[in-house]
Amino acid sequence: MSNAESHFGSEGGTPTTPGRFVDRTKIDPYEILPGLNFQPVLGEKSLLNFVTFDAHAEAPRHTHEEEQVVLVLEGEIEFEIDGEVRILTPGDVAVIPPWVPHGARTTGTPCLEVDFFTPPRATLLDQARAAIEKGDS
Repeated sequence: MSNAESHFGSEGGTPTTPGRFVDRTKIDPYEILPGLNFQPVLGEKSLLNFVTFDAHAEAPRHTHEEEQVVLVLEGEIEFEIDGEVRILTPGDVAVIPPWVPHGARTTGTPCLEVDFFTPPRATLLDQARAAIEKGDS
């Protein structure tokens, strides 16, 4: 079996839940801090969170038990991982293992990024479930 056949194979396993499409524009933004809005999308074992930072907004340095991968879509953001600071622009990615201190802030421009969490970020579960119940996610 080739890598492509292995990667795109359809044998084995039974779906555990139906798939769904999500229109992010229908998810009510959740402002967790001034200028910092979240739109979480819950999977079965993961969570994707669209994060909009207004200019001069900040996600303070923190830690959590979930692994996080960040992808910048628009704008730029100053991102810190365990004391190392970089400016991230569209296409840049940051990988944050569990319990590694990190934080981010924008300066003069807004930023849109996507955070991917596995397992789902515990503090976003209520918001993500509410969007599903409302039919937005």
